[in-house]
Amino acid sequence: MILPFTVEQQTAAVITRFGKFARIAGPGLNFRLWIEGVAGRVNLRVQQLDVKVETKTEDNVFVHVTVAVQFHVLSERIYEAFYKLDNPERQITSFVFDVVRARVPRIKLDDVFEKKDEIADAVKAELAEVMNGFGYGILKALVTDIEPDAKVKTAMNEINAAQRLRVAASEKGEAERILKVKAATAEAESKALEGRGIADQRRAIVDGLRESVEEFQHSLPGATPQDVMNIVLLTQYFDMLKEVGASSEASTIFLPHSPGHVTELSEQIRNAMLAANAGAPRAHKPTATPAAPAQPPAPGQAS
Repeated sequence: MILPFTVEQQTAAVITRFGKFARIAGPGLNFRLWIEGVAGRVNLRVQQLDVKVETKTEDNVFVHVTVAVQFHVLSERIYEAFYKLDNPERQITSFVFDVVRARVPRIKLDDVFEKKDEIADAVKAELAEVMNGFGYGILKALVTDIEPDAKVKTAMNEINAAQRLRVAASEKGEAERILKVKAATAEAESKALEGRGIADQRRAIVDGLRESVEEFQHSLPGATPQDVMNIVLLTQYFDMLKEVGASSEASTIFLPHSPGHVTELSEQIRNAMLAANAGAPRAHKPTATPAAPAQPPAPGQAS
């Protein structure tokens, strides 16, 4: 008697006769003798097994490493996959534990994150060599998570934060230094230009006064430079009063204001200029020997 049966896609059925392996039935409609039976079905899809391993690093920090192993049954070795391994997941887990605990203790914690691909490649190479004999192929091994102790993670974050704060403080100090240098340079240039402007202003004032004196003497014959200076000082004095009164930010200033005080101010300026001229060095010129003072006539003599 022939009995029909079906096999799902990406699945293989193991057919036995009196308990002994007979053949492999593929997907679709199949037929078997009444003396044959379906011993089991093998999944040919790619499967993933997540293995979480606790181990320590070279600097004695315990971490949890999660390795995802993607494997599948080789279509040409279904017999070995079905009969040689009772629990393939447990076998894969054991090899993952062995490889991870052999590799990670030789790596420092900071390097574990950078060398996770090396760990994954080592797991894949070890599993592929062993599991191929059992009819399983290893498609990929991935280190999906590395989790140290919570206190270690906090310490690592604090170290990183301190380093970033140090860099930020250094950059802030450099920025402040640049600002101060720029401000000092600008101030120096401003003072230099201001001094140059004051010098040009004084030079212009002197030139203007000289021209005013010359024009005044030309217009009024007999006028002395002193008369001209008095008029100029008086004019500037009234200009100063006008500027002080027109300024909205000016404070109250008490000044003696009378013709006599203006004359006194003019005399003070003139005396200061004479004193400055007297203190200036003069060229040494040969001078005649002063004559002896005349003796007063004796009493009773005609002078």
